[in-house]
Parts: sequence; structure tokens; C-alpha cells
Amino acid sequence: MDLVDVGGLRVAYRQAGHGPPLVLLHGGNSDSRDWTGQLESFADDFTVIAWDTPGCGGSDDLPATYGMDDLVDTLAGFLRALGLARPHVLGLSLGAIFAIALHGRHPEIARSLVLASAYAGWGGSLPPEEVQRRVQNAVRDADRPADDVAREFVATLFPPNTPSSVVEMQVAMVKESRPATTKAMLTRFAPVDLRPVLPTIDVPTLLLYGDLDVRSPAPVAEALHAHIPGSVLVQLPGIGHCGHLEAPRQWDAEVLAFLRRQPT
Repeated sequence: MDLVDVGGLRVAYRQAGHGPPLVLLHGGNSDSRDWTGQLESFADDFTVIAWDTPGCGGSDDLPATYGMDDLVDTLAGFLRALGLARPHVLGLSLGAIFAIALHGRHPEIARSLVLASAYAGWGGSLPPEEVQRRVQNAVRDADRPADDVAREFVATLFPPNTPSSVVEMQVAMVKESRPATTKAMLTRFAPVDLRPVLPTIDVPTLLLYGDLDVRSPAPVAEALHAHIPGSVLVQLPGIGHCGHLEAPRQWDAEVLAFLRRQPT
């Protein structure tokens, strides 16, 4: 992995390929290893950059004072530090929240957006009681065995017929997530409501979901589609929250078809 200093934080990232820049933002309880397949499959068309969010993977811990604006400014600084001019930005789940927030705070950066299994923030896409339930469960899980917690969380990401090798890889990564980061993501980012940003998104946007996703279900996808001007909504049949792992050929093909239509 490579490291770059962004405002005193060491941010780790993986890079592959040549061509226009494409930045990959992973989901919660994860890191850039989640994009191993996409670093390979997108490399023929793009310079692919997958970062480790501060507090994840090889990056420094998330500073105790950081809120959403601070993290998004760090992401913008990361892109500037690597000299990435007008990259395509692809975010998955929590990474998609960061991508939307990035456009809201730095609208000049992204050439296009791919928002996969996305929310307008939990506070902007889920009923308050569901946000509260998720936060309460995570607080409860802090004192439970890591393996049990990881397996229960990963079970919400995939349909029951997902290959065990995919499930076990995700369980191993979730078990390595840092408790302080998990707590920070919940207390500082769970209430975020990015609905006001959606109508301001003026770059080509692909919304990519699985129709079996129980974490960001169809009404969430439809609401984002309704409020992002000109957005394209694709719902993959038989796929859950992590289509890039469950059906990578189909998922990657949708992303590539969308990105290849964008002007260079």
C-alpha cells in the first residue's frame, strides 16, 4: 500500500491501472481490500485509487474531533495530494454518503458519481426509529465477541446463497475494524441528513442497488433517484448490499458501461 500525508494524517491507499482517475470509497467496517476485484477489473480503463478512510485499514485513526465536514475535507485534500483532477467518484454504502457529502462541500471535484447501496445519510434515508435501532444494536455489540458481531453484521450484507468464501472474507475484515472508529461513525455520522444536497448534484450519477438489499432497500434507492436530477437507477436482481462481491462481473459491467459514456 501507499501512504500520503493529508493535513497531518497518514492516509493509506491502493492504486492500479492507467487512464482517467476513478476513486473508490469503501463502506463501513471495511477498508480498501474490499475493492480488490475492482482494482483489477477497472484498471484497463482507469487509474483506480481505493483509499482507507481514516480510522480504517492502514490509515491513521480518525481524530476525536472529526465530524462529517472534517472527513470530507480530508478526502478532498487526499485527492489534491495525489493530483487527481476531476476524478470519477464511486462510493459504496457509507462511502456513498461520503461521496454525496463531498459533492455538497466541494462540488467542483467529481466528474461523475457512482452511488452504490447508497443513503442520503442514515438520517436522510431511514426512519428515525430504524436509525435508533441500528445505533443501539451497535452500542450493545461493543461488549460482545467480535466473531459473533461480525457474522451477524455480514449476514445483513448478503443473501443466504452467497458463497461462503465471500462471506468469510468479509467477516475477517469486519473483525479487524477499530471499535473507536465504529463508535465515531455511529455517533457523528449516523444522524447526518444529506437530502438538501441531492437536488444540487449536477454531474452524471449512477445509482446502483441490489433488489434484495435489506440495509438500503428499494424505497431508499427510489428516493435518491427522485431527488438527484438526471440520475440513472439500476437495480440488480437477486443481489444484496454488496453486489461488487456477490456478482462482480454484472456489477462491474454496469459501472463500466456508465463511466465509458462520460466525456473524458
